[in-house]
Amino acid sequence: MNRFLAATLVILGWTGVALAAGNHDHHAVPTLKNQTTTSVTITDTTVTLTFGPIDLPSPHDGDLAASMPKHMFQLPKDMYLIGYKSAVFTKEGKPLPQNYLHHILMLNNDKESVSCPGEPLFFAGAGLEMTEARFPDGYGVKLEKDKKLMSVVAFYHKAPPTKDVMATFTMYMAPEGAPIKDMDVYQVGVNIVCYSKFRQRGKDQTDEGMEIKPGVHVLSAPLKFRMDGCVKFAYPHGHDELLLITLENKTTKRTLLRTVPDVAQDGTFLTFQPHQVFKDGRGFSVSTKEEYEMVMVYHHPLHDLRVQHGMGNYLLYMTPGACPSDAAVSVN
Repeated sequence: MNRFLAATLVILGWTGVALAAGNHDHHAVPTLKNQTTTSVTITDTTVTLTFGPIDLPSPHDGDLAASMPKHMFQLPKDMYLIGYKSAVFTKEGKPLPQNYLHHILMLNNDKESVSCPGEPLFFAGAGLEMTEARFPDGYGVKLEKDKKLMSVVAFYHKAPPTKDVMATFTMYMAPEGAPIKDMDVYQVGVNIVCYSKFRQRGKDQTDEGMEIKPGVHVLSAPLKFRMDGCVKFAYPHGHDELLLITLENKTTKRTLLRTVPDVAQDGTFLTFQPHQVFKDGRGFSVSTKEEYEMVMVYHHPLHDLRVQHGMGNYLLYMTPGACPSDAAVSVN
């Protein structure tokens, strides 16, 4: 068995949670009773996965954290991913609240993750935020012909009874022949993001994230990059009651990313506005020689005694090596 494919059977137990909404509990069940289908529609500039219809609530499979069977597919030719979006709705086309979606995950079982060695590449996805991603012009993630790609989808198992729920995940692809610079995808987070390091988690960290007690909490984790890169796009992820996510360069004492979500008055997560999602063709450099830190800030109401768990993550899309402007400075 392909070692990355084998690793996928383990990673999904984590990755599904990494994109989960804050108050979504996991109750593992041995089988998926709501068997349904996934279809893939490919055009010159889009690849759209359609999930369902499925009746909610639906349990999550204990191993795959999924509401329906995982779906393997291949592309008929090399294509470049340049963005993506997700949606959840009824079979009749009526939009549903974003918190009906627990997570959508896209993995490349034939390519190893740079940030999590030995694990398959997690190259795109969506959670509660359902933020649309559009990479800077001229940049993309190469998805090669006949490589084993896989989708995993889960709906919120505490959603109100709703029949014929569907979701889509649309990947925008560059027109054939368009000049595109390939990017790597790198996972970072305050919570541990690599399943192979789960044994290092403290008692305050579960598959749902890090425990958030009543009051304001600033949580951080040191970070060392495994590659030099020029970050062009950063897809953020957080849970309810999130106030802030940052990526800090401790060596140069610079804040590289600062992301603030829109939340309701009670702290319920609403969205990341486009101006809060980093997108810049010039990019910023990260280096294996420097020290970094991920930081997240949460506020859990003093009167709310329910256990809350938080995450503060980014999917970083980067070209290999330092950004050209930074490289020129270092040479001079």
